[in-house]
Formats: sequence, structure tokens, C-alpha cells
Amino acid sequence: MKWSVAEQTESDWPDVWSVLEPAFRAGQSYPLPRDVCEADAKDYWIKTDGYNAIARDDTADIVGVYYLRPDQGGPGDHICNAGYIIAEAARGRGYAAALCRQSQEQALAMGFTGMKFNLVVASNKAAIAAWQKAGMAIIGTVSGAFRHPQLGLVDAHIMYRKLENGGGVSN
Repeated sequence: MKWSVAEQTESDWPDVWSVLEPAFRAGQSYPLPRDVCEADAKDYWIKTDGYNAIARDDTADIVGVYYLRPDQGGPGDHICNAGYIIAEAARGRGYAAALCRQSQEQALAMGFTGMKFNLVVASNKAAIAAWQKAGMAIIGTVSGAFRHPQLGLVDAHIMYRKLENGGGVSN
């Protein structure tokens, strides 16, 4: 698996949207209306206090995207939140866990000391496995927190990993 990750630029947006749109329309993993318009999706994905990345394989095809941003403000801004979407054609090839690990290093470089995922849909087994492979741990579960379009109300996990300077990432 040869790939590279770079900070997303404005000119990358059409490629990013091509990855986000199918995932948002499916309604199985992100808390957005399935009919979200592109402008609202862009506002959700890109924040002024965050970092957005785009990953491409060795042929320059997009394989995934992610965002990092503070999970909370003020005294809680040392813990980041992150979101990832892997391009449909690149799924099942290990990019999710690899991108999560890369984002943890990016988060460390940005001064974050922990990474928290607030809503990991329990029916999304592939994502849970990838995040656990990248060292994230389930620290809580909210019963029926997500309205899945096929399964109805499903649980959502909160996942966390402590990030440490000089020692890489750890649980």
C-alpha cells in the first residue's frame, strides 16, 4: 500500500466531496441529514480551528479524507475529535487504520494530548475494528443514539486514545 497524506487545499474540495457525498447519502455513519447539500456538508467538514487532510494512493487517486479539530473549547481544547471517510473503491485495504494512525501523529504535532470519537455507530463493525487496530478504545456506549436508515435505533460508542509526545501514541 503506497499512499501519501497532505493537508487539504481549497482545490481538493471536489475530490473530497466525491468521497463524502456517498457516505453522507448512505446515512449509516455520520449525524447529517441524508440529503445534506454540498455547502452544508463543507461547513460541517471544514472548520477554521481544525485541520483537514486528503490521502491519495501512488496513482493520485483519492483513498480517504479526515478532519481534526478540538473536541471542546477552552480548557478542553487539548483533546481532539476526528472524522474519517475512506473512498468506496479503497475500502477493505487497510487505509482506515493507517489514516487514523497518521492523524494521531498529526494531532500530536498540533499539540493535542488525546483523541476522542464521539459517535462511532455500533453497526459499523469495519470502522470499529480499524479504530481499535489504531489503538482507540471504547470508553462508553450510548444506547440507541443513532437512527440507522435500515436498522433503526442503534448504539453509538465513544472511543478514546491518549496521545503522548516523545512516546508516540498510547492507550
